[in-house]
Amino acid sequence: MFSKITLLSALLSVASAGTTVWDGSFNDMTSSADLEKWSFSNPVGAYQYYIHGPGTVDKYVNLDASYKNPADTSSKQGVKITIDETAKWNGQSMLRTELIPQTTAAINKGKMYYHFSIKTSAENAPMTANEHQVAFFESHFTELKYGGSAGNKLQWHVGGVSKWEVELVADEWHNVAYEIDFDAGSVTFWHSTGSSALTKTAGPLTASTSSNGADWHLGVLRLPGNSDAAGAEDWYFSGVYIESGELSTAIGGAGGDAGAEEPVASVVPVASSSAAAVAASSSAAVVASSSVAAVVETPAVSSAAAVIPSPTPIAALSSSVAAVVETPVVSSTPEAVQTPIASPSPVDSSAPVATPTLPAGTGSGSNATLPEEFTIKQFVAWLRAKQGVNGTS
Repeated sequence: MFSKITLLSALLSVASAGTTVWDGSFNDMTSSADLEKWSFSNPVGAYQYYIHGPGTVDKYVNLDASYKNPADTSSKQGVKITIDETAKWNGQSMLRTELIPQTTAAINKGKMYYHFSIKTSAENAPMTANEHQVAFFESHFTELKYGGSAGNKLQWHVGGVSKWEVELVADEWHNVAYEIDFDAGSVTFWHSTGSSALTKTAGPLTASTSSNGADWHLGVLRLPGNSDAAGAEDWYFSGVYIESGELSTAIGGAGGDAGAEEPVASVVPVASSSAAAVAASSSAAVVASSSVAAVVETPAVSSAAAVIPSPTPIAALSSSVAAVVETPVVSSTPEAVQTPIASPSPVDSSAPVATPTLPAGTGSGSNATLPEEFTIKQFVAWLRAKQGVNGTS
């Protein structure tokens, strides 16, 4: 069920959204234990989980509504990723806990936007003495870094060189989008704080945009130092997704409304006297870094099928109503799936549209009313009744 305010908010956000190629918002998970369902032989869920210490999953990864950016209304929860002295993987001396997208979508082709929000807290704050590599690609062509020579600065790096930095303040959310043109070999950095919309902060810059589609690490890697201290460090992430097409600058662009009871197959933007659609549009010093880049060999993973939503605008009913229908496209092979492309113009549809039965008094020309909570079908039926459109037009 939807409230009027919720639906109008969803309509406004859809107006400026791109195409979500991969959704890592954690909305489909009940706890971090769901990560353990994944394996190389059973590639299920949104994430690969194998880079961590020997402890139980809740020692390194936890989910909770309090772990997300409050401005991200599309996510029902965020993730707290923890490293401590036990977080050593595969015999390495580095401390690391990382999640990798599990997808057969072509997230390493064309132009993609890698979205996430990140913060730390005063409790279990990260050590400034040691370099941290955060949300990085294995070839380190773009990533965030903290600590070491950077001190208490969060930096955005391209090829090991800082292009932007900011003081890391406890409990301040930083919203990030890596704009990566894999074909042209360039990267751009988008950033904001709190609930503010993303703005272009640095770039485009030339980069060796090499990726196999399974080597972006959401999490943190801490290099060893001269004064390593025991104890946990916590890093918080939310609003994680990868997008193509137009950049969604609003915070919380993927995953739909976290309060919805069921997935919504279509969204109907409305132009009427009672609602107006609003469309949102989507230099720092260079600091040299001599840090060591960690190299990880990531086993190749294949999946049996991928389902990717393909938004197709369809003009239907009347000039004041347009429906956007999500059509799943299923691949039966483990090959990379091309990013769906939205039709640039509406396509007239003569197919009949089913209309739910309305109570007496809600037909054409009547004083139809919309309840405070309603389903999408009820909303469409109410709209048709208000505009005098019958169910077979």
